[in-house]
Amino acid sequence: MPGTSQRMETSEPISETAAEDHIQGICFKTGPPRRIGVELEWFLHDPHDPARPVGPARLGAAVAGLRDLYLRSRLTTEPGGQLELSSLPAPSLTACVDAAAADLHSVRHRLRREGLALAGHGHDPWRRPRRLLDEPRYAAMETYFDRSGPAGRAMMCSTASVQVCLDSGTEEPGPFGLGRRWLLAHLLGAVLVAAFANSPLSTGRPTGWRSTRQAVWAALDPGRTLAPPAGTDPRTAWTAYALDAPVLCIRGEEAPWTVPDGLTFRDWIRQGSHRRPTAADLDYHLSTLFPPVRPRGYLELRMIDAQPGRDGWIVPLAVAVSLFDDAAASEVAYRAVKPLADAAGRDPAPRNPLWRRAARHGLADPELHSIAMTCFAAAREALPRLGADRAVQGAVDDFTERYVQRGRCPADDMLDAFLRKESRT
Repeated sequence: MPGTSQRMETSEPISETAAEDHIQGICFKTGPPRRIGVELEWFLHDPHDPARPVGPARLGAAVAGLRDLYLRSRLTTEPGGQLELSSLPAPSLTACVDAAAADLHSVRHRLRREGLALAGHGHDPWRRPRRLLDEPRYAAMETYFDRSGPAGRAMMCSTASVQVCLDSGTEEPGPFGLGRRWLLAHLLGAVLVAAFANSPLSTGRPTGWRSTRQAVWAALDPGRTLAPPAGTDPRTAWTAYALDAPVLCIRGEEAPWTVPDGLTFRDWIRQGSHRRPTAADLDYHLSTLFPPVRPRGYLELRMIDAQPGRDGWIVPLAVAVSLFDDAAASEVAYRAVKPLADAAGRDPAPRNPLWRRAARHGLADPELHSIAMTCFAAAREALPRLGADRAVQGAVDDFTERYVQRGRCPADDMLDAFLRKESRT
């Protein structure tokens, strides 16, 4: 939800105590759940030749044309040319869906004039990673992640998601309490990975994962992509996590930016390496942390693959909102997923056994399938209480019948199509 976090812009060096206070002040803003947002990432492709790369010139021309549109969502481009629409905070599920759908309609109509279309996949099924944006941030990110292998480039250039943004919750305990919503997000997250897995292919071949996107994220630098330790106060855990995470880069007036090796933000404050960090540097550092649930003044659920079809994104948004913001559904979901804590073990998401099962097997995993059935039923019952219209309710019904009841996920459709194609050759 762009615009909901306040920034403390200053050029003065920041102390360790001030950094801790700053993180705790901006990352978990509490109150009754009222606002909803969604961030939608898409691959751009030529519908007549999806495997053909869209070159930088063609991409630039297409995006420039989109800038002329009146959009309520913020339009940005990811390093590999993925298009992202980030909605404004909305007061209801219906308002969020309507605003995002209207913007997507305008974007699709304009792209058709350029001979391009949007594709919803968690991982690019056709093309190898290729960075198209030549910006200091992404050059530094590429340098940083290249130190540990190819997963960083795949994440930057070949992945796309549906990110659901929800208020953090209340200070008081109960179904809307911050602590419970934080725990629910990290356990329910595995169910969402499994139900909406939609990335089984890379360069045209199966990878062995229903969600290759999640497998890529699990292979990245653990200091900035794993969840904080469980069992502690969310603010305390996140503050320590953020300060002890490695600094991705130190911005400068000229490119390339400095990419330190193994320097945590806490060490940067204490040592003053290169230069003294400021609150603005801390805010930037927070934007380079990518755990599956990221606190940004609200909770950003980052584990859901981009979905197929024109309106496939509506279902994970509606299900997540129902299971977090309807008290009765949230209670059902919390009780259903609480036993998953044992399956997760002590390792943080997304590297623990639970999340790996979800990414590899989707809803073919019997335990995740059973819990998904319970959670989707609770979400469906909550939709009328949340004011969702018949179209949204129908979309959830269709997805439940097509996938959840059958122990399938969208990735299974792609795998079936691949096998049919292979059998004909």
